[in-house]
Amino acid sequence: MSAAQAGLAPILSIRPAVGTRLMAGPSPTGGFEHIDDHQRRLGGRPAGGAWLLDVLGQAGLRGRGGAWFPTARKWSAVAQHSDGHAVVVVNGSEGEPLSAKDRVLLTLRPHLVLDGAVLAAETLRADDIVIYLSRAATTTERTVQQALKERARAGLPEPPIRIEKCAHRYIAGESSAVINRVSGGLAKPRFTLGRSAEKGVNDQPTLVQNAETIAHVALIARYGTEWYRRLGTDSCPGTGLMTLRGNVKRPGVYEVDLGATVGGVLEATGGTVTPPGGALLGGYFGTWLAPHSLRDLPLDADRLRKEFKASFGCGVLAVLPDGGCAIVESTRILSYLAAETAGQCGPCVNGLAALSETMERIAASQPEAGDYERVLRWMDMVKGRGACHHPDGAVGQLASALTVFKDHLNTHLSGIRCRGTQVQGFPRPPAPGDGWK
Repeated sequence: MSAAQAGLAPILSIRPAVGTRLMAGPSPTGGFEHIDDHQRRLGGRPAGGAWLLDVLGQAGLRGRGGAWFPTARKWSAVAQHSDGHAVVVVNGSEGEPLSAKDRVLLTLRPHLVLDGAVLAAETLRADDIVIYLSRAATTTERTVQQALKERARAGLPEPPIRIEKCAHRYIAGESSAVINRVSGGLAKPRFTLGRSAEKGVNDQPTLVQNAETIAHVALIARYGTEWYRRLGTDSCPGTGLMTLRGNVKRPGVYEVDLGATVGGVLEATGGTVTPPGGALLGGYFGTWLAPHSLRDLPLDADRLRKEFKASFGCGVLAVLPDGGCAIVESTRILSYLAAETAGQCGPCVNGLAALSETMERIAASQPEAGDYERVLRWMDMVKGRGACHHPDGAVGQLASALTVFKDHLNTHLSGIRCRGTQVQGFPRPPAPGDGWK
């Protein structure tokens, strides 16, 4: 089956910017890499064990779900509590509307992800492996189902692997929401502060790991620490998958050297269609960037945080066109996130709704007296008070837009119609999801 036959939109095409690791192998036009080709190319999968914890620690692998937490520390916490009945959950739900990397990876290289999941189960003494997917990802689900049948026919010795589906909601991929759903509940965040490493799915020690991270594990286990550290930086080694959207000549998912810069990635992937009008890095919970900052902005997660107060997040770079308006785009994102609330706490239900309503007036250049002051006050009131980080992420991206694009903001506050409202920016946010199962 070809990529087109599988239903992959152009945004899902793979065009590596700097060599390949995760996406090395056959062309995506031929569909997913089958088990025989996968094993012929990479060799057999080594057995997992305590040795892998040390290797991952030395490699410096960090989670690619957005938080960039050290993988070895996360695994070690589960290992300390595992009694042979732990659970490994590969989170491929990808509710972030601008991201496509995990869906691409699972659709084209499913056996790489499944190898990493089995390695995690063997290392953590887990007897249950779950692939967590959005119901909307039908092509990905079919591919994973086919890959599981191939592994069964090949007689690979590994724990049971099953697929668990969730509603296509932004918040359904949050770690505690994942645990709730896999435990048979709704894909909503938990209020309890318990650690999933101790009590996760059905109160068993649980590892919830992003699909890309798990795929890196499968390669590090084969090739080792020195190989992995040949790319990236000392504190942020390796490569990462990056989804390019918006004002770029070749939108798609790319594998990039984490030692590169945003400008280097844009140049290597064909550049922008028009001069950039700014960008959003990290997806809907990300950070807005001024046009002049893009060229030299590093992808190193630590440098981004310390020097630029930004985050690589889930690997999204959405570039605005010349004349585009970050205030308008940020407000659209805020309104979507407000509609995606799980409805469990005041900061989301009331705070985001009030902020969204007020920002929509400002974005339309029809502010009421005191609107901007209310926005500032409400953003401060919402921060850190939700059951999860949903309200923090929503107001974080808004705050960066208001700070970085003050000229656009002043235009809107002055009641002058911003021409950016007529410029096509990012793909519009999807309609809010239905249900939470």
